[in-house]
Amino acid sequence: MSKPPARNGAPQRHPGEEDDICPVCKSNRYLNPSMRFLVNPECYHKMCESCVDRIFSQGPAPCPVAGCARTLRKQRFRKQTFEDLQIEREVDVRRRVAAIFNRRESEFNTLLDYNNYLEEVETLTFNLLYNIDVATTEARLAAYSKQNATDIANNKALSARESASTEAQLAARKDQGRLRREAARNEEEEERREREEGRREVIDKIAHSTEDPDKIAREGQKVVLKKSTARRNATDRLRAQDAASVDNASVPLFQIAGLTPITQPEPDKAYDPFGGYVIRPTCFTLQEQYEHPWLEKAKTDAQIAAGGYDVGEYCARSMMEAFAGLGVFVEEEVAGRDRSPGADVGTAAAVVTGGD
Repeated sequence: MSKPPARNGAPQRHPGEEDDICPVCKSNRYLNPSMRFLVNPECYHKMCESCVDRIFSQGPAPCPVAGCARTLRKQRFRKQTFEDLQIEREVDVRRRVAAIFNRRESEFNTLLDYNNYLEEVETLTFNLLYNIDVATTEARLAAYSKQNATDIANNKALSARESASTEAQLAARKDQGRLRREAARNEEEEERREREEGRREVIDKIAHSTEDPDKIAREGQKVVLKKSTARRNATDRLRAQDAASVDNASVPLFQIAGLTPITQPEPDKAYDPFGGYVIRPTCFTLQEQYEHPWLEKAKTDAQIAAGGYDVGEYCARSMMEAFAGLGVFVEEEVAGRDRSPGADVGTAAAVVTGGD
């Protein structure tokens, strides 16, 4: 859409349009729509692509912007990502610092140590962004990078593996979605073809048969429904097999290293009021079944069993009552009672008292 002309016939300039003018050659994007602006991370002064080719094709040269004396190289020029150059510079600085200080929380003993590390990194980033003690900050960055080169490389490789694993997972999900969509389309096409074939078969039977047309139509619908059901069942079985093969794969698609293995708790044992102690009779052996007409009747009579009567409990109680007296000797019990410590002490005290 063309811009409205001003009173003097020149195009009217909107606010912020000065950003579309090259500061070197003063070319305007409005007059040259194909013009591209490039920036260099050394100074972040933007200029058009024609000026970059003209000034820096022969080799490094000073920045042509007034007041900037930095030496720039053509290969470092790139397309501007953000409209605000301050944001462009901050993103580059943070990316550079993060590439050096790439330690993870798992490498620290406590969360406090990790937070102190993050605060130190943010302080260095702030100094670079606002040009505060830049020389000292650059020296600290260089010293840390040299001292921890191995750890930095290891963490960088770990991040690359994680990114590759995430990309592989996303790609696998996209492939699965594409396959599902294709399977759905094929299933719809097959179902439509079956309906069309069934309709043609019904029409042919009605045309060449003397039977009732409604009966032929109903039978044709049943045949089509049976084929559709069989096809869907086969599709569901194939999907279940594919899901099982994915679950049982030897190499998982996505792994997270360093997780503590989770141990499943043991199932609770049945409650035992005796704490594992088993009471067994010593004088008799309880059998599982006793031959008696009344017991046989009690096992099958619903009126007896309705109240919770248990024949086995009755047999156990009867045997316990029958053998309750065995193993108990009254003479030993009485003799033991007479020789009790309390009785001896009392008798000795009586003798001493009587002697006095």
